[in-house]
Amino acid sequence: MKATDTSEFINSLNASVFAQQVGRALSDVAAGVVDHGKPGEVTLKFKLKQIGQSNQVTVSHTLDFVQPTKRGKKREDTSLDTPMYVTENGLELFQTSPTDQMFTREEAPVKAREV
Repeated sequence: MKATDTSEFINSLNASVFAQQVGRALSDVAAGVVDHGKPGEVTLKFKLKQIGQSNQVTVSHTLDFVQPTKRGKKREDTSLDTPMYVTENGLELFQTSPTDQMFTREEAPVKAREV
């Protein structure tokens, strides 16, 4: 099995909303660190659980961050689940490419006319 494409994996979680949330958290925490001179933290956590007896897993993904403020800190966490397939290309949203051909030319149920 190949290693999972990390950027594709993150973008697949919660229909790319998770990737946007991570980007926003990183920016907000970094701004708080610079503005207030205090440390901040962004944590990503993934838990995987098999779905039945299939080659699918539920990926539970959590974003947790602590943003420094003038008089303390602001903390937020978000957790959601995304089902994914375990394939020869690693973890993927689809088991096969949705644009792949279902049949080869030889296997096609209707043969193309020859001109």
